Order: sequence, then C-alpha cells, then structure tokens
Amino acid sequence: MESRKLKIRDLTLRDGQQSLFATRLDQKTIDQLLPLYKDAGFYIMEVWGGAVPDSVMRYLDESPWNRLRTISKAIEGKSLLSALSRGRNLFGYVPYPDSVLEGFYKEAIANGLNVMRIFDALNDIDNVKESIKLINELGGIADGAVCYTVDPKPEAPAAPAPTGFMGKLKSMFGGAPKVEEPEKIFTDDYFVNKAKEMEALGAKIITLKDMAGLVNPSRAASIIGRLKRELKVPVDFHTHCTPGYGLASSLMAILNGVDILDTNIWWFGGGSAAPAIELVYIFCQRLGIEVECDMKAVGRIRDRLLDARRGLKDFDLHAADMQRPFDPLKDELPANVAAQFDSAIAAAKAGDEDALLNACHAIEEYFGFPKPNLIVKDAEVPGGMYSNMVAQLKALQASDLLEDAMKLIPKVRRDAGLVPLVTPTSQIVGSQAVSLALDRKKGNPDYSNPSNQFISLVKGEYGHTPVPVDPEFRAKITGSPEEKAYDVSSYRKPENPVLEDLGGVKLAANDEEYLLLELLPSVANGFLRRRRQEEYDATAAANAPEIEVVDETPEEPITGEVLSAPMGGRIIDVKVKAGDKVKPGDVLLVYEAMKMENDVVADKEAVIKRLFVKVNDVVGVEAPLIEFAD
Repeated sequence: MESRKLKIRDLTLRDGQQSLFATRLDQKTIDQLLPLYKDAGFYIMEVWGGAVPDSVMRYLDESPWNRLRTISKAIEGKSLLSALSRGRNLFGYVPYPDSVLEGFYKEAIANGLNVMRIFDALNDIDNVKESIKLINELGGIADGAVCYTVDPKPEAPAAPAPTGFMGKLKSMFGGAPKVEEPEKIFTDDYFVNKAKEMEALGAKIITLKDMAGLVNPSRAASIIGRLKRELKVPVDFHTHCTPGYGLASSLMAILNGVDILDTNIWWFGGGSAAPAIELVYIFCQRLGIEVECDMKAVGRIRDRLLDARRGLKDFDLHAADMQRPFDPLKDELPANVAAQFDSAIAAAKAGDEDALLNACHAIEEYFGFPKPNLIVKDAEVPGGMYSNMVAQLKALQASDLLEDAMKLIPKVRRDAGLVPLVTPTSQIVGSQAVSLALDRKKGNPDYSNPSNQFISLVKGEYGHTPVPVDPEFRAKITGSPEEKAYDVSSYRKPENPVLEDLGGVKLAANDEEYLLLELLPSVANGFLRRRRQEEYDATAAANAPEIEVVDETPEEPITGEVLSAPMGGRIIDVKVKAGDKVKPGDVLLVYEAMKMENDVVADKEAVIKRLFVKVNDVVGVEAPLIEFAD
C-alpha cells in the first residue's frame, strides 16, 4: 500500500515575513534565496498578496509587480506560486467592480501567478463568487478560503447592589445574575457550509484559514474531518502559533486527512507565524507520512534565512530570544524530546487535547520557539492585529490604553455585526477599539470618531455581516437605519494626472502601474511619483541643478481659532484652501491614521484663514491643521 503524502504550501516569503517581521523582507534578500527555492519542490509557494503590495511600496520603495515577476522567473514552474486576496476588496479597503477584478487577476496571472487564495472578511459568498469565476476563466487556480473565527465570550450583566437582609443573602450565596449564553453562530456547520458553497462556485482548493490561530485541536479535527468527508477538492489548513494551538492543531489536521498544510521554514516559523516545517516533518516521519518536498534543499534555505532574519532585527519581536539551530536530517533528538513527539501523537489519536497541547508546548520550549501569547489567546484576536494596536497606541503616546482597547474589541465586533477578525475587518475593528478607548479617556461619547471604513462596514458596503447590525446603531453611525450595499456603479476610476513638473508624463506609465493606483491610491501615488522623478532626473542630468530658495519670511503668528488633529496620521486629501467659506458638515481634509481614512469636518460656519498641512504631510496628535479667520 502506497504511503500517504502531505503537500506543503510554504509561506516564508509572504505570510511568514509578514507575521514576524512587518513585511520588510526586501527584494535583494529574496533574490539570494530563490535559486535554493527552485530545488525545494514545494507544492505551492505563497509569495504575494496580503500586505506585500502595500508594504513593498510603502516601506521598501519596490514594485509589487517586479517581485512577482522575479520570483516566477527564478522558480521556473517548479512550484505553483500563490497570492492572497480579499475577494471583492483585493488588497484595498473598498469593494471594486468586476472590471477592476478582471484587470487585476489578468495582470497577476500574466506575471506568473498560479493560485489565488480568495477570502472575504465577512465570509460573504457574494463577495468571492466573481473572483472564483474570473480566476478559473483566466487559467489560474481558485483557492476558496473560509475564515475561521469564534463566538465572542458572553458578557455578564452587572449585578444589582444587594439591599436588605435577603439581598445580602443572595449576594453571599450565588445571587449574581447568570451569564446568558447567546446563540452559537460559528459552528462546524457554518464553516463546512461556506466551504461547500465555494466548491459549488468552482473553487479548486478549499482552505480553512485560521488567521488568528484560534482553531484548537478538537476544532481542527472536527472541521477538517468533515471537510474531507464532504468535499471533493483538496483541503488546505492555514493557522498561526500565536495563542499556542498551531503545532498541535496542525498535527490534528494531518491525522484527519488534510491534503495541504501551510508551514514556514525554521527561522520564520512559530510565534505569530505558521508552524515550522521541520517539526511537521518529524511528526510525519513518525506517522509514516511522506512530506512532499526536498528537505535537503529546505535545509539550504534555512541556513540562508538565519542571516535574513538577523538583517530584520529592527522588526523582529523575538530577536533577543531566537530558537536554537536544528536540522531534522542530521541532528538527533534527545530521548526526552523524542518522547514528547510520540506523546503528542498518542494524545492526538486519543482526543486528549490537554495532553496534546502540553507535549507540543514542551517541544516548542525545547527548541526555543516563542511561548503562547496569553493576551492574544484570551482576547481571541490575530497576533498582527494586536501588534498593530500596540504600535498605534505607542504612536499616539497612549500605550496605557492598550488593556482598555483590547477589552473593547468584543463590543466593537458585536456592534459591527459579529465580523470575523481578518484584514481588513481586523484593522477596522482594532482601530475603532483604539479610538473608542481614546473617546472614553477624553470623556467623549462612544464612537465620536468613527473611521470612514467603520462607517462603510456598518452601513453594509463591505457585504452581509454574520449577524445583522442593530438598525439603531447603524443610524447612529451612518445616519440611516437601512443597510446599504456598496454601489459599484458609483465607482470612479482614479485620475492618472499629467505631471507637468516632471516633463509632462503621466503618473502611471502603464496598465500595471495604473492598477496600483486603483488598488492602493494613497501609497501608489507617492511610489509612482518617485519613479517618474527618477526618470526625469536621469534624462535631465545635463541641466543645471535647481537652486533652492529659502523663504526667510517670519511665520505669521496664530490669532484665529485652530483645528487640531484628533489623532496622528498622514494627510491624504485637502478639500479647502485659504479664503473658502465652510459650513457645518463640510469635509475639510482627509487623513490616514492606523491605515484607516478619517474625514475632518467643519462643526460651524467659518472662513479658512490658512492651512498648516498639505497632502502627504505626517502629523502628530493635536498638531494644528487649519486656522480660521477671526
């Protein structure tokens, strides 16, 4: 009888570096790894999508398309290349019409993409069906991802103060109100039915996407087991190790027949990333399962990745406490560690979750992988969402509000329709929880500063939420109790302006650059302008350099009322100029804070005296934005 085989999707160059190192792995480093990757024989390499298109432009000043092309050329078809996209949202924060989806997928496949993993943050099938259809029609492989999430923990009602003798007795002997268990929404049936709908639409792979690492071993067994029984297409399992379930749940998925497992290579594995392939390999050896990749080639990549990780030390949360080196092909396991692998397998087969987790945690501790993040586990949020909130509050000089903001996540999530927490909803909910904590600190009513994206989510523009939004809450946030879907007919293509100061060329020089403007306008604008500037400078090298004239006019003192920034961020649009008359509700400018767009509006009639900011300026909390005339 032929031994069972396990296919591997390697996440190192996309999800691994995004989860652990803020997507700062540059093209130069990737180019050094690619010759080794060609020999590794991974079934799929995830190399694109997620935060990559945004981050490589925003932080590395590199082209996302060039990254995809370069990897495709180097791999020469030895592995399928995959990307992650958010269905109708692609990589942005707004839904796009079918014409944009088709243009993007066509360009991606032409540049070497094979597999597009498509998910929707709300698990709204309407938001993924067109993407599945287009990917298949264009010759790609549609991978339908069902986003895993959990029901929020029930909130206990406040106990009334006991009065009188009987009240004191009730207080002493369990008289506090009981926690009422709400209806369970995210059952096994929920996930399996979503998967079957995607398969019926034409998905060629189904992924259980556990972005927060919340699938515990028992749920991995029950959901993966049912997916294998009820689907005809291959099943993939994607999880993270942040709360401490990842390795144990991956073992349970293997035992329940998963076809493809997502892993990272040693130095980019564990912690807030997916499990390390080396540990999965040891489990499979003991189970008689063949891991379908060349582990010798993986070892050569692993050796290079250590230097790559050291180069990312400024973004590495675990730089001071990295795991110990290990080669599963050469290094012998100590007897007590080998016993833990066997104990984990025995516990998994027996369904003993506690014993399984204890064994896996002992294995990870021996090798020096990060311990489970108990804050993330208790809050039941993705690790990336947590780290983003930490960074946001630090930038706002309000780190003391982290605990308050974390406690507000379940409230914001319930108010918004019990949305799963995955990009972009994790960012929207997390940012709004931070904003809510700031509101309460300042004594303002809740939701005094809803982001544009939160308003769109509550309105219904992102799609149908798992449970309906309370009409009263929707009216409070959007001005209307009625759910309103995004009207794709209202989509307006972004301008591609002629840059007169750079020789009269257009900002986007071709279709792929224009797609960047469509998908990520605020980031792509600066990125593309820098490319045109480089071209202009190269062709105008013979011209005399411009002499900068320093304006030594003393700054006029501020005498009028000043509008200050409610939060730190970057100015992405200015709607007014000096001399304009404005009335209550007029949008004055738009700024980006925590990747969310926020309108700053006038609260009374006034005349603009002067502006202190321009597009692309970065401002801090309480920075002056506009001065009004006396």
